[in-house]
Amino acid sequence: MKIICIGRNYSDHIAELKNEREAEPVLFLKPETASLLKKQPFFIPDFSENVQHEIELVIRINRLGKNIAPQFAKKYYSEVTVGLDFTARDLQTQLKEKGLPWEKAKAFDGSAAIGKWKSLDELDKEVDQLDFGLQKNGEWAQRGNTSQMITPVDELISYVSKFFTLKIGDVIFTGTPAGVSRVVAGDQLIGFLENEQLLNISVK
Repeated sequence: MKIICIGRNYSDHIAELKNEREAEPVLFLKPETASLLKKQPFFIPDFSENVQHEIELVIRINRLGKNIAPQFAKKYYSEVTVGLDFTARDLQTQLKEKGLPWEKAKAFDGSAAIGKWKSLDELDKEVDQLDFGLQKNGEWAQRGNTSQMITPVDELISYVSKFFTLKIGDVIFTGTPAGVSRVVAGDQLIGFLENEQLLNISVK
């Protein structure tokens, strides 16, 4: 399973981190070991003092594909969920300042939490019109709608497939809206899609 992630896909998040908007989607990968095991807490790694949450819509690929045209992208997924892209922001900042890759800050063990999958048929809503969000300790921390994406889902799938062959079971994290913040031990993170709880993570 490949975990493919999209950076800088919501304008408000670009602004809050004072990043530049790129002409094309920003891609990075997480290894399979980044996937947080089901029903396991997220343990803050000892190499970071500022791990932050990023709630995202996640797509699961259901067929083999390469160089997929945007108009055919819908054939390659039927389920979605929400996920958390945990980011060691302090380490990422150091790496970016040196012009180095982000993997140590983004792809460490347990850095990708994936919620319960939902069928798009069951949701009965277009993938580009979905509300999602994150509550931290009972308060809304992040809220967004997929209509706010700079590059929408089908175009993302087409773009990603130019570089990586998509295989059954691969997942795509599609970017995060504004509201990212540091997590600390004792936090409870609950992810919602269309007002349904699909993800519940304890921070240790």
